[in-house]
Amino acid sequence: MNNIRNFAILAHIDHGKSTLADRLLEITGTIEKRKMREQVLDDMELERERGITIKMTPVRMLWKTEHSDGTINYSPLTFNEESQNLKVNSQKLSSEQSYVLNLIDTPGHIDFSYEVSRSLKAVEGALLLVDATQGVQAQTISTLQMARDARLVIIPAVNKIDSPLARIPETKKEVASLLGCSEGEILEVSGKTGAGVPELLHAVIDRVPPPTSSEPVPSSSSVPFRALIFDFQYSNHTGVIVYVRVFQGSVSREESVTLLAGKQQFKPIEVGVFTPEATCAESLSAGEIGYIVTGIKEPGVARIGDTITSVMRPLPALPGFEQPKPVVWASIYPESQDDFTELRQAIDRLRLSDSSFTYE
Repeated sequence: MNNIRNFAILAHIDHGKSTLADRLLEITGTIEKRKMREQVLDDMELERERGITIKMTPVRMLWKTEHSDGTINYSPLTFNEESQNLKVNSQKLSSEQSYVLNLIDTPGHIDFSYEVSRSLKAVEGALLLVDATQGVQAQTISTLQMARDARLVIIPAVNKIDSPLARIPETKKEVASLLGCSEGEILEVSGKTGAGVPELLHAVIDRVPPPTSSEPVPSSSSVPFRALIFDFQYSNHTGVIVYVRVFQGSVSREESVTLLAGKQQFKPIEVGVFTPEATCAESLSAGEIGYIVTGIKEPGVARIGDTITSVMRPLPALPGFEQPKPVVWASIYPESQDDFTELRQAIDRLRLSDSSFTYE
């Protein structure tokens, strides 16, 4: 786990968070340049149309630093067949100074505060991004407080330094005052041009601590499994797919697990990580972020903030689980009362894919 770094990007709406995530994926070689597009982590049509992030997205990046004559040179790890199958030797990673970087791209809007708070529980560090043309704004302060409550390491960065309207000295002064740090600790980056992004990656490796585990013995196979659900999606073919951060032990398709709040047992159909496409793996171990295909097709069972643990050797739930609080209400009815059953079935399907949506 010494070569794993888990972090999230926090920013006010339209401060360039998704654009910076594009550069991170490009520079680390996670996505080839010919396959790059804007807002690559924003899959929803509305996200791409409005240029905003609505649903959080995790992604796994591999990054290698080569030491030569006291200096650090940055080079991306190429995804070969071995690394695609995620059979990466930890000793090899350590000797070559190669790192697994797990990024969670979080929504910027305050209405998603509970979802963001759960994703922050899945990481050890947060990149606080501030637009050099706009300065510190309300959502910056709100998300910063959540990161502080989660006791994360904060890495401040000023974005859009390439803009002719950028007020870099003034913005850095605002951020330094907000965080109580020196202006020299604040990074200067451009998500558009990629300037300062290699230095940002090095700062993540240098400042964000590796994940820790409360495992009492070295062998992860002898430790009970426990993981936090920070998001999920629904597939018509495989049911609910939960996004998890593993805190203890490991999980594979052989072991039965249970949702503590959802009170549902299941045997995983598949486990894997996001690269950014879903990539199947043999197992997920402590410190890693990935997904578990549950096969569950019942609404309301999977919940953000729930704990997954072993059936045979269950562990207590991770703290902080809450029922999401609704912030928008609507009354819906069909044009014809003959369509009521069809409407109810459609709402049932929507409930499967969004734990924050409830209906009566």
